[in-house]
Amino acid sequence: MTTAPTVDWLSPAFLRDPYPFYKQLREEAPVHRDPLRGVWMVMRYHDVEHVLRDSATFSARQGNAGGGTMLVTDPPEHTRLRSLVSQAFTPRRVAEMAPRIEGIVRDLLDRMSGKDAFDAIAEFAYPLPITVIAELLGVDPERRDFFRAEGLKVAYSLGPSPDPEAMRRVGGGTERDSLFAYFEELIEKRREEPRDDLMSALTQAEMKGDVLTHGELLAMLFLLLVGGHETTVNLIGNGLLALLRNPEQLALLRERPDLTQSAVEELLRYDSPVQYSGRVCVREVELSGVRIRPGEPVRAITGSANHDPEVFADPDRLDITREANPHLAFGTGVHHCLGAALARLEGRIAIPAFLERYPRLSLATDEPHWRPALVLRGLESLPVRAN
Repeated sequence: MTTAPTVDWLSPAFLRDPYPFYKQLREEAPVHRDPLRGVWMVMRYHDVEHVLRDSATFSARQGNAGGGTMLVTDPPEHTRLRSLVSQAFTPRRVAEMAPRIEGIVRDLLDRMSGKDAFDAIAEFAYPLPITVIAELLGVDPERRDFFRAEGLKVAYSLGPSPDPEAMRRVGGGTERDSLFAYFEELIEKRREEPRDDLMSALTQAEMKGDVLTHGELLAMLFLLLVGGHETTVNLIGNGLLALLRNPEQLALLRERPDLTQSAVEELLRYDSPVQYSGRVCVREVELSGVRIRPGEPVRAITGSANHDPEVFADPDRLDITREANPHLAFGTGVHHCLGAALARLEGRIAIPAFLERYPRLSLATDEPHWRPALVLRGLESLPVRAN
C-alpha cells in the first residue's frame, strides 16, 4: 500500500483551497489510511460512489449513534425515518415554495438597500435558509425571529470541526436547550391543533407511537434545522465567491439567465458545501486494491470525487455550461440528501436575484475567512462591495 502524504486538514492552506491536496491524494494514494486519524480516506469518484451506494458494506451508523437522526441509521430504520419527512420534500411541495422563497429573498435584499459594502454571508446567505426552514416546519410568525436567532447560534456552535454526527452530539448549549424547549411547546400546540405543515405531520406520526418516538421527533427537527440550513448557506456563499473569482463565468450568467440551473449544479460540484461522508465498514471489502476490514471507519471524500478528471473534464475550472455533471455534492444511495431539491431551488432563486440587485458587485477582500470545518465547507464571512 502506498504511503499517503501527510495532510493537515485544518491548516490555513487546506481550508483556503483543499483541491490541490485532493489531487495529490487521488494520484498517489486514492484509498489510504490517514496517518493522523487512523481513518480510511477514499478519494476517487468511483470508489466514493461505491462507498455511498453500498449501505450493506458501509454502514452509516457511527459508534452508539441511532438517536433518531437519519444521518446515522441504516435501512430499515433509516427507511422508516426518511419516509416520514419525505412528504415535505416532494417535487410538487418544493415547487410550491418558490413564490415564498422569492419573497424572502426580496425582503433580505431590500434590508441591505443603500449599503455600499456588507457581509453577504451574515446578511443574505445565513438568514435565507433558516427563514425557509422555519416556515416549512410551521414556526409561528411571532416566534420566527427567536427561531432564526437561536438556530443561527446552534449552527455556529457546531464548533471548528463538525462531523456527520454533529446534530446528535451538540450538547449542553443554552441555544440548543432554548430550541428544544420551543420544539416541545410547538409539538404540544400541533397535537391539539394540527395544521398543514411539517411539524404537524411529524407530530401526528409521533402520536401513533410505533411510527416515531418522541426522541426521534426532537432529533428529526434538530436535523432538519441544522442539516438543511448549513448546506444551503454554503451553496450560496461558496457559489457567490466562485463567481466573483471567475468574472467571465459571472458575466456569462448575467447574460444567460437560462444557464441558472446548470450554474447551480456546477457551483455545487466546484466547491461542494459538504466535503465528505463518514461510514463504517461492516464486511471485508477491497477498494482500488486496498483491503478494508470490518469495524474500520471510512471517509468518502465527495469534495475530491467532484474534481476527479476521470469523470469531469478540466475539473478545476468553473464552467457553468458543463452538461455532464453527475456530482456527489448531495451524496448518493439511500442517504442522498432529502432536501436537495429545496437547496437547489433556493440557490436558483437567491444567486441570480443577488447578482441582479448588485450589477457592480465585487469582493472587498482577497482572502475571505473560511470556517475551520472538516465536513461543512463554508465561509465565516464574505465582505463585498455593491459599487
